[in-house]
Amino acid sequence: MKYIYLLIFIYIVGCTESPSKKYDFVISNVHLIDGTGNALKSNVNVYIKDGRIALMDKTEVSKKETIIDGTDKYLMPGLFDCHAHTGTFQIDFPKFIHFGVTSIFVPGGSTCTNEYYKEMREIGKQDSIPAPRVFHTSQHFIMEGSHPVRTYASSNWEDGKTVFYLNDTLQIESLVKEVSQYDIQGIKLTIEDGPMPPPIPRMPQEFINKVVKEAEKNNTKVFVHISDNIELRMALEAGINNFIHFTGVNLDFQNDREMIEDIYQSDVSWVTTLMIDKSFIYPLHPEWVSQTEIINIYSAEERFSNLTSESEIEKAKKYLSFFETDYGLKDPTLESIMSFQVEDIKTLFENGVNMVLGTDAGNTYNFHGHSLHEEMQLLELGGMKPMDIIKMGTYNAAKMMDTLDELGTIEQGKIADMVLLDKNPLESIKNTLSINTVFKNGIIQQRIE
Repeated sequence: MKYIYLLIFIYIVGCTESPSKKYDFVISNVHLIDGTGNALKSNVNVYIKDGRIALMDKTEVSKKETIIDGTDKYLMPGLFDCHAHTGTFQIDFPKFIHFGVTSIFVPGGSTCTNEYYKEMREIGKQDSIPAPRVFHTSQHFIMEGSHPVRTYASSNWEDGKTVFYLNDTLQIESLVKEVSQYDIQGIKLTIEDGPMPPPIPRMPQEFINKVVKEAEKNNTKVFVHISDNIELRMALEAGINNFIHFTGVNLDFQNDREMIEDIYQSDVSWVTTLMIDKSFIYPLHPEWVSQTEIINIYSAEERFSNLTSESEIEKAKKYLSFFETDYGLKDPTLESIMSFQVEDIKTLFENGVNMVLGTDAGNTYNFHGHSLHEEMQLLELGGMKPMDIIKMGTYNAAKMMDTLDELGTIEQGKIADMVLLDKNPLESIKNTLSINTVFKNGIIQQRIE
């Protein structure tokens, strides 16, 4: 009788255990940077099944499995650029993927109709054509004649389609209710007075308060566009805690204690966008567009768009002069205009503020995909540790996008959006450019040749 039971057991096991591979593939013996900020782990095997991370261990890999040899390589989560614009996503999306940016956040733009947003979302959901996942806000909520419509004039700006003009507080209730029906992360509220003089009147506080109040009713977030301390105070007063620009803010941690404590207590997520400053002074450093990875990916028009013209050079000099007059920097350089900003970002990060990588890609000399690596390099230039920078572009970004349960880290059960590197990014953040392979949904993505 025992013999019969043994035969039955062997038969059942033989039928249920397939001799074929259990996983789609395994990246073996790799150095793992999981995105959480935890220390690097070596000699790890990462198993992928049905687009997700099925298992991570250090045991010997079965020869039945499809193996990608990760020896002497470094695996990290796919990167987020949490402030990116694109007017031609069919051209721009492959560039993001090429540089390991597997998710982007689009906070409005002159081409961003509901239809355009939908097209971007749909192409971002598939994994056969290179394209990042797309998160986005509503169209801009602004005052008529204000930034960005006035500062970045375009025939594409159309009230009710690519932008919503707030003429009075009475219309805000219906507008917020309308946009909250769509697949948005929240409302894009632009309250600033423009990036350069002459200033444009800011949005009145009562309008800001009303947008936030109505957003809360509709369970919708507000993402605010600010560019100085005054606008930061206005946003905090209204109860906003998602800021999509850091450039322009200059925190005084000694004399602004009340505002600083408000930030610490408000569960703030804050996008860096240091690339705005660098992009404005590109004409003073034409050698920057001579980097191999830029030459190989971007057209001459993208790289040299009026780069050496007198008008562009003069604009760049004028921009630098702001740092001399407003911040007291003598003979401002890239390093000097970054140092005090990164010092503030580092302090906020170390005090628990959810600092997030973003570039404002899509503006001149702010290249889709590559600019995120420049953003990381600027943070390292200012004194931040590579591990913290990587966390800002992975874990923190996914947290801001409310998708940390699926993305942002390499952990069992999560979607396999990953980047395999040939060099250690913890030794130098520039090594994030040593990309070997990009994975999205556990599928190897085609990179630009």
